[in-house]
Amino acid sequence: MIPRYYVVAEREHEIQNSTSEEKLLLLGERLRLGRDSRVLDIASGRGGPALVLARAFGCRIDGIEIAPEFHAAAVERAAAAGLEHLVSSRLGDAAHEPLAEEYDAALCLGASFVYGGLADTVEALAPAVKPGGHVVVGEPFWRRLPLPEDYEDRNDPWTTLAGTVTIFENSDLPVVSLIASSEDDWDRYETLHWRACAEWLAKNPDDPDADDIRRRSARWKRSYLRYGRDYVGWAIFIGWKPDGPP
Repeated sequence: MIPRYYVVAEREHEIQNSTSEEKLLLLGERLRLGRDSRVLDIASGRGGPALVLARAFGCRIDGIEIAPEFHAAAVERAAAAGLEHLVSSRLGDAAHEPLAEEYDAALCLGASFVYGGLADTVEALAPAVKPGGHVVVGEPFWRRLPLPEDYEDRNDPWTTLAGTVTIFENSDLPVVSLIASSEDDWDRYETLHWRACAEWLAKNPDDPDADDIRRRSARWKRSYLRYGRDYVGWAIFIGWKPDGPP
């Protein structure tokens, strides 16, 4: 299960990643999605990307989400948007869910931890994608190295932009596009955490998880302001599954 911090901090995020609706629409164009396309969305959260893509391209999207609160929100949002015929969400741990081998694209945006890391995520999703389709992962990367010695998040398991592409290509999935986040994308994502946590803590000072949520919020706010904004990038990497022999 995910820490309760994220349930509190991301309860108002329309998109639970450091990207934007405009860039998700660009992703749909790069994937050549259409009414006949079927998409798998791993760790689909509150359904933000699925709703954007289904509304714009008419594709069908199957989400898998482990957090009951996010799953319930995704179902409610799809119904409110009139997209429940295109967007489905099932509650479960994607790492232990069987994946049908029938998708035009498999997405895992900001959640490679589900499979233990980027390389394992790429390997897990590739079999679910039809030849000619795409494996898509949203992943942080180090903008520059070395990292400051006092950077609290220096042990996060990221690599460089080039290193991230290499991980895809070591699995015979050439990266055919990437869509990088801007500082504005990062600021929107991070600062919505700050507001959500501050408001929740003000209303729930005696909650058993209040101290943990307060510590996590303060730590990640401090880390982002001191170093994260300068050293961490985020991008959507699009790997292509060739439809014939190399």
